[in-house]
Amino acid sequence: MQHYYNVIIVGGGISGTALLYELAEYTDIESVALFEKYQSIAHLNTNGRNNSQTLHCGDIETNYTFEKAKKVKRTAGMLLNYALKHGYAEKHIFKFPKMVIGVGDEEIEFIRKRYETFRKLYPYLELYTKEDLGRIEPKLTEGRREDIAAMGALDEYCAVDFGAIAESFVQNAKKITKGVCDVHLETEVYQIEKMGDKFQLLTPKGKYFADYVVVDAGAHSLLLAHKMGYGKDYACLPIGGSFYYAPASILGSKVYTVQNDKLPFAAIHGDPDILAKGKTRFGPTALALPKLERYTENTYVEFFESLRPDKSVMKVFYDLLADNDIREYIFKNMMYEVPGIRKGLFLKEAKKIIPTLTERDIEFAEHVGGLRPQIIDKKEKRLLLGEAKIDTKEGIVFNMTPSPGATSCLGNALKDVELIAEYLGCGFDRKRFQRDLLDEEEGMEQLYIMPGYAASAS
Repeated sequence: MQHYYNVIIVGGGISGTALLYELAEYTDIESVALFEKYQSIAHLNTNGRNNSQTLHCGDIETNYTFEKAKKVKRTAGMLLNYALKHGYAEKHIFKFPKMVIGVGDEEIEFIRKRYETFRKLYPYLELYTKEDLGRIEPKLTEGRREDIAAMGALDEYCAVDFGAIAESFVQNAKKITKGVCDVHLETEVYQIEKMGDKFQLLTPKGKYFADYVVVDAGAHSLLLAHKMGYGKDYACLPIGGSFYYAPASILGSKVYTVQNDKLPFAAIHGDPDILAKGKTRFGPTALALPKLERYTENTYVEFFESLRPDKSVMKVFYDLLADNDIREYIFKNMMYEVPGIRKGLFLKEAKKIIPTLTERDIEFAEHVGGLRPQIIDKKEKRLLLGEAKIDTKEGIVFNMTPSPGATSCLGNALKDVELIAEYLGCGFDRKRFQRDLLDEEEGMEQLYIMPGYAASAS
């Protein structure tokens, strides 16, 4: 059979490339291929301009519960171990101070309580007073009338060029595989069909066949699932995020703010941009967009096909808009995109981090920020905040990975490696995987339940 592989991966972002690497490094799969519709790996959300550039460990993200933080910490550790093993320290992964600040008595008390709980999981965490912050990051305290405190660390890896990591996954996979490891760029997968015990993938370069398929195509994953009759109980709500630039002298640390528990998306943060040298980024904003790709104009129809609006979807929208805090948040984030007024409005938000910021200090970061596929569960009539997986049990899997999908890429890929090994009966070197990527105290069984998974073949 021409154009045949044991496994085909659809999507050349960090999720798809992480799976390619794990299959090449730790299994005896004879042939694997990755298909990416654009001309380069990591073209969309994995590109460093289009994400938060953060290794999400769960230590300073206050939208994570203790249980979710434990799981994210494990998968973040896998990515860190991979980067250090391959010599990417201060090349693709970077150290600088990181913290979450609490402003005012209520938030300070929250920070202190959280510190007492989370330092059991992160022994390196420290608690910083206003005086401490004046020495560590003076701009946080200059001109500030309120009291402020923070918890964080001064010497931990916390920033990642996910695009470069994705490219390294491909390069390393092609070096180490004993079989066939092909990467097809500029090769969009239009349609996937089950043909007996094989899958047929239609592309502009012809038909390709596989025993097993994993779709890691971002917001397009659910659309491809719908075309095959899977995942009809899910709808896709793409959320775009934008950033604002300020001079690098403004901030030298990664600084998060306390999350409002009612809001479905993370609070803004400020940090040095590891790719745009000389600049600090503030953001992201959060805006629902009727398209599947942020900066292309040809995915509006596909958005409605993947949203499949009905009473269940409308109920989720109604519930979100019925809450005053969420409604105000949605409206504010819409205004952050409007030229002429956006800088002044966003400045009020950013001044929580740097009180002395002025409109002259910030500018809208054009074409910076990506789009994440948030999933609506139609049965439960709620928004799922986390990775979603459709495992059909028939040799094809569809993954939708919003934040922290990049941080969790190797852990998410592990789940698919396990499914592939079981389905195809191929070998998987668990001991070497654990030795290379897991910390000594971590067990394989602890990684099987990933944060936020919704598994269904419906």
